[in-house]
Amino acid sequence: MPSLKTLRLRINSVKSTQKITSAMKMVAASKLRRAQQQAEAARPYAQRMARMMASLGASVAGSPTAPKLLVGTGADKVHLLVSVAGDRGLAGAFNTNIGRMTRNLTRALEAEGKTVKILAIGRKTRDYLRRELASRIVGDVTFAGRKSIGFADAEAIAVRIVGMLNAGEFDVCTVVYNRFQSVMTQTPTEMRLIPAPLPDIGEVAGTASYEFEPDEETMLARLLPQNLAIQVYRALLETNAGFFSSQMTAMDNATRNAGDMIKRLTQNYNRARQANITRELIEIISGAEAL
Repeated sequence: MPSLKTLRLRINSVKSTQKITSAMKMVAASKLRRAQQQAEAARPYAQRMARMMASLGASVAGSPTAPKLLVGTGADKVHLLVSVAGDRGLAGAFNTNIGRMTRNLTRALEAEGKTVKILAIGRKTRDYLRRELASRIVGDVTFAGRKSIGFADAEAIAVRIVGMLNAGEFDVCTVVYNRFQSVMTQTPTEMRLIPAPLPDIGEVAGTASYEFEPDEETMLARLLPQNLAIQVYRALLETNAGFFSSQMTAMDNATRNAGDMIKRLTQNYNRARQANITRELIEIISGAEAL
């Protein structure tokens, strides 16, 4: 059995850890509210923007001059996966889920004979994917040390993706991120960015017909890069909200587990202390009887 001093040191150590996890839980909870509001506010705009692009692009999808952001390169050989996770840990399986989903998607595409390239957004997904897929990583972006993520950050990533597309470095682009559903639930999601998802023929036939000024191709050339940045920004905001909710939940569980451990260690300490007292009393009584 450990000595009383060892048990005391361990109890104090667990108490110090409990204070840290409790403080991290409170910090994550305070940041979660703002991050959740940003993610939920951006979601309707991003969804409607994507629907508008799909409806607008349906009429020019078959044109030979259609923008690459709308129809891609016409091939399906090289896939770019934009994997979005956090820059910090202590958030349960939040970052691991994205790394695992990206890895599984990469294996599935390669099994079909495709070439996969990965753009890692977030330090944790970069470190996870480097273990097995280092040769597929063509770039990474981190926001470590940043207080907040702005639309300019998403625009910079979108510009990078467009540059790679124009250089012929990939044919299809998909973003993988955690979609925020609730404080307890974040769903790993894959969303295709390039070529832009187009509605079915039945959906197009049931919608109203519009005349655009200027023409559809001119509007798409200006709006498609903005839509790409908006979809990337949505993924960043959803990831940010999901990270803080996962961290808050993980730190809450760690705080509870530390409390349970403190109770068990305190019980062991009291048993050991009582056993020492009893042994000392027996030694005193035995010595007195011997005299």
